[in-house]
Amino acid sequence: MWWSLVLRPQLVCSPHKRNANMAQIFHRSSNFVARATLVLALSAGGLALAVIGGLARSPYLTNQNVARQQPVQFSHKHHAGDVGIDCRYCHTSVESSAVAGLPPTKTCMNCHSVLFSNAGYLEPVRESFRTGQSIAWVKVHRLPDFVYFNHSIHINKGVGCASCHGPVNQMPLLWQASPLLMSWCLDCHRNPEPNLRPKSEIFNMDWKAPANQAELGKKLAAEYKLRTTAELISCSTCHR
Repeated sequence: MWWSLVLRPQLVCSPHKRNANMAQIFHRSSNFVARATLVLALSAGGLALAVIGGLARSPYLTNQNVARQQPVQFSHKHHAGDVGIDCRYCHTSVESSAVAGLPPTKTCMNCHSVLFSNAGYLEPVRESFRTGQSIAWVKVHRLPDFVYFNHSIHINKGVGCASCHGPVNQMPLLWQASPLLMSWCLDCHRNPEPNLRPKSEIFNMDWKAPANQAELGKKLAAEYKLRTTAELISCSTCHR
């Protein structure tokens, strides 16, 4: 038809001309904005993970270095430090049981029926002794229920109290000296030699590792018949 001949020239054009006539949807800077947005999103995600990981390991959640208020403000510094009472006098089962044990009120009264027998702050102790009702001590070193920890095996393998509990003989109020994180436990289980000491020094809070601790640790590890590293870091060792 004649009109097709008239319209046909208008429909036929080169690709270059057709592209030139098309409207540009996105500005050229959109590529930069898209790349920058992607980088910022990835950076923000990484930063968020780092913050969450750091928070989980911080004293805010692990309660490390947080002194706990107790019904009776018992001072380990006075009893274990100044007076020099051995840990085992109160924690009688620490060498033979998974738990160190808390002393019965009678143990306190062995001394305090005479010493400071009328002190007001010791009234909860006297009340407990009269009624037979245990003092509601606040637990300081708390592990999750799915973690198995045995005090006696550590004591009998040469790990001193201070290695986990810190300088208890310097604590007016007891606090958690270690983070008690799984990574903290595994660091020692992978390389226990730095924390091994002679059994005569287990309960010595002032013991310091000698200059030849590396050599001494290897010797004690063999003497105490420590398990292999593979066994010490096995999941079933702590999770049963």
